[in-house]
Amino acid sequence: MASLISENLKFFSLFFKSRDVMIFNGLVALGTVGSQELFSVVAFHCPCSPERNYMYGLAAIGVPALVLFLVGIILNNHTWNLVAECRKRAMRNCSIPATFLLFGSIAGRAAVAPVTWSVISLLRGEAYVCARSEFLNRNTFLDFPIGKGQEDMAKFPCKDTPTELLVFKEEVIRRLKYESQFLGWILIGVVASTIFLLKCLHHCCSPLSYHQESYWHQYRFSEKELFNRTAEVHAKILAAGNVKQFFGFVALSKEEKEMVAEYPVDEVQPSPQWNEITGLYLYRENKGLPLYSRLHKWAKKVIGNGTDGGGTEMALLAV
Repeated sequence: MASLISENLKFFSLFFKSRDVMIFNGLVALGTVGSQELFSVVAFHCPCSPERNYMYGLAAIGVPALVLFLVGIILNNHTWNLVAECRKRAMRNCSIPATFLLFGSIAGRAAVAPVTWSVISLLRGEAYVCARSEFLNRNTFLDFPIGKGQEDMAKFPCKDTPTELLVFKEEVIRRLKYESQFLGWILIGVVASTIFLLKCLHHCCSPLSYHQESYWHQYRFSEKELFNRTAEVHAKILAAGNVKQFFGFVALSKEEKEMVAEYPVDEVQPSPQWNEITGLYLYRENKGLPLYSRLHKWAKKVIGNGTDGGGTEMALLAV
C-alpha cells in the first residue's frame, strides 16, 4: 500500500510539473468563475435608470476584467524580468519579432482571468440585460403600450417594472439573454481558435525538437526550484553569521546548526553577477551547444548575447 501511494504521488508530482501553466490557468479560471458568481449575488444591482443602465452594465463587465488583467500583469514574474531587461540592457539582445512575442506571452497569460470574467458575464446575461434594456425597439413587440419611453424600458431588469409592462418582461429578458449568450459563445469560439492557431504557430516555428523543448521545460522548472531553495538556505546562513557577529551568538535549531555547519558561507555574490542572471532570456546556442537560461549562460562564461553565427533565437520565456 505504501509503495502504491508513493507511486501515485510521484505521478501527480510529474503531472503538475509538466502542466504547471495549464493547471495554473485552470485554477485562475475557476477562481474567476467563483468571483463572478459572488459578484452577481452580492454586488450587482442594476440602477434601472436611462443612461445609467448602459454605463453600469458595461462597467460590470469591463472594469473587473481590466482589473484582473492588470493584476495578471503584475503577478507575472516575466513582467518584472522584462522591466529589468529594458532597464539594464534596453532589449538590445532581443529582435523585434522576439520582443513582440514576449509581450504577447505576458499579455496572453494575464488575459485568462479577464476573458473568463467576460465570458461568464455574457453567458449569465444579467449585466448585458441591464445595459441593453433601454435600447430595445418597442415597435418589435405586439400591442406594446403607446407613450412608454426609455425610462420605462430601463426598468425591465428590475422588480419595479410598470404593471402594464409586466406581460412583456419575460420576452424582453429572453431576447436580451439570447443576444448576450450568443456573444459569449462567439467569444469562446474566437479565443479557442486563437489559442489553437498560436499553438500550431509555436510548434511550426520552434527550432527545437519536441523532446528537446520538453527537456528545456524540465530544466527551467528544476533550475528555478533549486535556485530558490538554495537562495533561501544561503540567505539564512548569511543572516545567522551576521547576527552572531552582532550579538556574539545566534539562536539556531538543531537542523539549522547542522545546515550552517554543512554549508559554510563566506561572502555574498556581487551585484554584477546578479545582473548577469537577471532579466528575460531567449533560447540561444553557442557553437552548437544550447544555453537554457541566463544562469546556464553565466556558468558557461559566455560573453555577449551567446549566439554564434549560425545560432538560433527563440522567443520563449524562461520560468
